[in-house]
Amino acid sequence: MADYRHIADRVAGDIASGRLRPGQRLPPQRVFARQRGIAGSTAGRVYAELGRRGLVVGEVGRGTFVRAAAAGPYGQAIVEAATTAPVNLELNYPSARGQSELLAPALAPLLRPDVLTEALRPAAATGTAAAREATAELLATPAWRPAPDRILFSGNARQAIAATLASLVRPGGRVGVEPLTYPLVREIAERLGVTLVALAADGDGPRPESVRAAHRTAPLSALYLQPTLHNPTSVTTSEARKREIADVVRELGLPVVEDRIWSFLHPDSPAPLAAYAPGLVHVVDGLSKRVAPGLTVGFLVVPEGRVEAVGAALRSGGWSAGRFALEAGVRWMTDGTVARLVAAKRADAAARQRLVGEELGGFAVRADPLTYYAWWELPAPWRADTFTAAAAAHGIAVTPGTAFSVDPKVTPDAVRLGLASAAVPDLRRALRTLASLAAGAAAGTPVRGARIG
Repeated sequence: MADYRHIADRVAGDIASGRLRPGQRLPPQRVFARQRGIAGSTAGRVYAELGRRGLVVGEVGRGTFVRAAAAGPYGQAIVEAATTAPVNLELNYPSARGQSELLAPALAPLLRPDVLTEALRPAAATGTAAAREATAELLATPAWRPAPDRILFSGNARQAIAATLASLVRPGGRVGVEPLTYPLVREIAERLGVTLVALAADGDGPRPESVRAAHRTAPLSALYLQPTLHNPTSVTTSEARKREIADVVRELGLPVVEDRIWSFLHPDSPAPLAAYAPGLVHVVDGLSKRVAPGLTVGFLVVPEGRVEAVGAALRSGGWSAGRFALEAGVRWMTDGTVARLVAAKRADAAARQRLVGEELGGFAVRADPLTYYAWWELPAPWRADTFTAAAAAHGIAVTPGTAFSVDPKVTPDAVRLGLASAAVPDLRRALRTLASLAAGAAAGTPVRGARIG
């Protein structure tokens, strides 16, 4: 068996010599393994070792890039490496001040031995009557309220998406999505053997005629859409456009998976697409963003007649919610804790967006003032991969636009900034550093490493 460290040494030599340049994308691990005649597991260890040495940056499913480095014998690099702890603007889990103190009281009763015994039993995909009623109330909007008997529960929203797609689309099927979509949906589709088809979109979301056109090319099995506060562009589709999309999916008999995981941030609570095509739309939501990612529950509102099929997919995938998390979630929903956290996170998101406006005001940034993310269309000559690598060298992790792009031939020169996870002072300094980095390279001058932390 090849020693992964020796292979990593050879790649490190290529980086040191300049044969692999800062920002250059390494091949996918399976391709690297084939090229080198090694096992896929060995390739994974090579990439992990290169990451440990600080030579590459990236994640599985997004790509691995050579990091920008300090100046050396092969010439001045784009940037100089940062010397402080990283700020992660890839992760995007909001946390309200005093959150743990708010959550703790509801957990205390669950720790009584008699209550804990029941809370540790397996949970059905249909949850409990109390959970269904509390969830229906939580998800309701002025124009829509889900029927409690059509609510199912998963471990998180990602599992809800996977189960719904598995119940709707056979291997080899095609699913229409926005041209920029949730990266994990790409991974889910790959595991299910499903092809994602990029729909044409504009400033109001997917264009209805593009759904018809894609379906004519080869029948679609379903759509996956984010009509409210789309991630990463933060577009919220208008009521008129939702009605047009609903008309098309009814005409084609096309089921829809509607992801509303960020919709809680919208104070006007726009009605979901499900309000306009209730017989076809499956709504996905959850508590991870509203509450916390560590103890969470995913929600599924399914059309009439779909409870058993989607429930079976949840069971077969092992994706049902844990009973303890479900019981905790019901208490948080009914005692007002979730409502208080939502109010706090709306205010926090607005404050963080103001920082984006202050620090990146001169750039092409698309962001709704309600959201925890921003889509930054980079100035020339930056590409998404080189900027991501350069940011990493300054101790800042950002997500390249290619992670969201469905069409591999479309590589947007943009990055998504997740605003939720970094502490506010760190976020401000990171945004200021990124602005200096982008402006310096655009002006043709080297950018010195800014201190983060």
